[in-house]
Amino acid sequence: MSNATSQRTAPYYFVPSPSPYPILAMIGVFLLITGFYTWINSRLFGRWVFLVGLVWWLFIIFHWFKDTVVESESGKYGRKIDVSYRWGMSWFIYSEVMFFGAFFTALWYAHAHALPELGDIQNALLWPNFKAVWPSFAAGATASPAGTIEPFQTMGPFWLPTINTILLLSSAVTLTIAHHALQIGKRGRTIAFMWITLALGITFLCCQAFEYHHAYTEMNLKLSSGIYGSTFFMLTGFHGFHVLVGTIMLFFITLRLMKGHFTQKRHFGFEGAAWYWHFVDVVWLGLYVTVYWL
Repeated sequence: MSNATSQRTAPYYFVPSPSPYPILAMIGVFLLITGFYTWINSRLFGRWVFLVGLVWWLFIIFHWFKDTVVESESGKYGRKIDVSYRWGMSWFIYSEVMFFGAFFTALWYAHAHALPELGDIQNALLWPNFKAVWPSFAAGATASPAGTIEPFQTMGPFWLPTINTILLLSSAVTLTIAHHALQIGKRGRTIAFMWITLALGITFLCCQAFEYHHAYTEMNLKLSSGIYGSTFFMLTGFHGFHVLVGTIMLFFITLRLMKGHFTQKRHFGFEGAAWYWHFVDVVWLGLYVTVYWL
């Protein structure tokens, strides 16, 4: 069906028939959460509940998205649906901004307020040997007031985090080239640069996995390493998870491009994934400065 025909025959606002997918997806999420918190509380059956929930949820989401793609490609989505999807994706990214904003605020508060207050004259008698210096500025000055935190090394910007920054910025460029190629009808070029973008994203994830292994095994830097360790792994870990999600999104968008989906004018599925990827890039730039440099 051509794009022009799809636009003429699309309903004013498409309302799908009743679907079991929301309740089935909720069951999967319930199993995921239940399995996770029982697993981390040393209940061995929790890992199996978590695995069942993950497989179940992925199965439901796959079929739910598949039906959505079929509806889109059959010409049921008109301008109103397009606007609805754009607003939905915009609010989703806004919620992600607030999510990361909470962790960035925690890092700033610990660095600029909590640490100086612990080292002021009022607390000198309680913790006489405490050094109110952020670990990034003085590696080794990381002893907790109660001596409960094991010594650890801090993670600097060279060289792996800088390489990761180059990888993500490069992926933003290749994704933009792919988008412009799609807009002018160069599908082959679009697909080629999408695969390059995916390769850069996967390389980023591999580098971060190596960084985590190095931090745990050689630097003794762990999630339990005080406020520095917790904010480091929460920020970089959640960002890495978002890179993984974005990589999966771009992978399926690339497969759809290879199947002939999307046109020069109608390709919000591509644009929505691109919005998300550029958001991940921007978050990394803020993270690179505040976590690795400051």
